[in-house]
Amino acid sequence: MYDLLAPFHVISYAGCLIQVFVIYSSALCDFSTLTVMAYDRYVAICKPLEYHSEMTMKKIAKCIIFCWLPPFICMSVVVLLAARLTLCGSTIEKLYCETWAIAKLACSSTTINNVIGYIVILTYFGHAVLIAFSYIHLIKNCRKSKESKYKFMQTCVPHLVALLNITIALLFDVFYSRYGSNSLPLRIFMALDVLFIPPILNPLIYGLKLTKIRKQVMRLFLRHK
Repeated sequence: MYDLLAPFHVISYAGCLIQVFVIYSSALCDFSTLTVMAYDRYVAICKPLEYHSEMTMKKIAKCIIFCWLPPFICMSVVVLLAARLTLCGSTIEKLYCETWAIAKLACSSTTINNVIGYIVILTYFGHAVLIAFSYIHLIKNCRKSKESKYKFMQTCVPHLVALLNITIALLFDVFYSRYGSNSLPLRIFMALDVLFIPPILNPLIYGLKLTKIRKQVMRLFLRHK
């Protein structure tokens, strides 16, 4: 954030790699969390009587590890591979650092970096398949009763909005970085979308929608008034 707000956008190579790790591990973490949430909703709506026996503390701990560990491992490997590259340039035409932009500046071979990059993309495509599988079962189940439809609208629609938001932002970021035009305004817009839209939208979707949180926020706001 300091680099974005600074009058001169200059960053060290180490700082650039840290920026890559923080931004993209955060985005992948978001996607992993949404995958776990899709599974949670599947169990809650399709197997309501089995929910507490299914979602034990042990399984919840595994879900939390699944949310955090794979993104950190993936991005650690990506960043370490980027760190070994010898660079012939120093200008990145984006608001923040990314591995593809670093690879474009490299004098050495980037084949391994590209292969690992596509493996990460395929891994998170697998996450998308799991989410789609969960929602196919959810939609089939929710057609059976009005109560299930109500549950779906209350819990799944916000999840789908957040999911579409992060998915579109990541897809645009990945494909535009590789195949996009040199249009500066569009490049800036896509970069800002990944950085700001999911962190702003998600608290609004999940925070203010929940009655207890909304009441607490209003209570704090009225107290200050």
